[in-house]
Amino acid sequence: RPRRRKSEKAVTSDILDALLAACGGDRLVEIRDRALLLAAFASGGRRRSEVASLRVEQLVEQEPVPVDPARPDAGALPCLRIRLGRTKTTDTDEDGFVLLVGRPVLALRAWLERAGIAEGAVFRGIDRWGHVERRALSAQSVNLILKRRIARAGLDPARFSAHGLRSGFLTETARRGIPLPEAMQQSQHRSVSQAARYYNDAERELGRAARLVT
Repeated sequence: RPRRRKSEKAVTSDILDALLAACGGDRLVEIRDRALLLAAFASGGRRRSEVASLRVEQLVEQEPVPVDPARPDAGALPCLRIRLGRTKTTDTDEDGFVLLVGRPVLALRAWLERAGIAEGAVFRGIDRWGHVERRALSAQSVNLILKRRIARAGLDPARFSAHGLRSGFLTETARRGIPLPEAMQQSQHRSVSQAARYYNDAERELGRAARLVT
């Protein structure tokens, strides 16, 4: 039997834009969900368990990076380092990290400031009165947040899961011509074959080999 993907549809940048528009207000829950979606996608498509367990202590401020490395005078973008610690593909003795640059950094800062979070869990529940809870979101809650925003964007929640952020990140890097090794530095995939499944599908659809006779 063919192996089923954890998310039928990948959350690529066009879908991510629709999700962000679906939480484009100024309520606390919308600010949180924007930060969560942007940070999860831009940091390499982090797993929902990694998003749920992310702590302020893992965030390290970096010097701003150039908008265009070839043009130092073109301005700079805010940058954060996320220390990963132990994940499914790293060990605690490895100094694994990924970077956040630009809009995801601003969204994350806005959430932490508005929620008054200076330590502990980054992404937390919000009760029905709009109060931020002390406990972290669960991995299942991360998945439900994504599905809720998918529904509000007018898409089918049954076709998406939080893993779509991970597959979507790799699909998007392929579409933009980013080399697979560079994409894997951010996604932290250890297996080239596993990462290449998403990457190659997108690359083949955009490539010339399938268009010899059109």
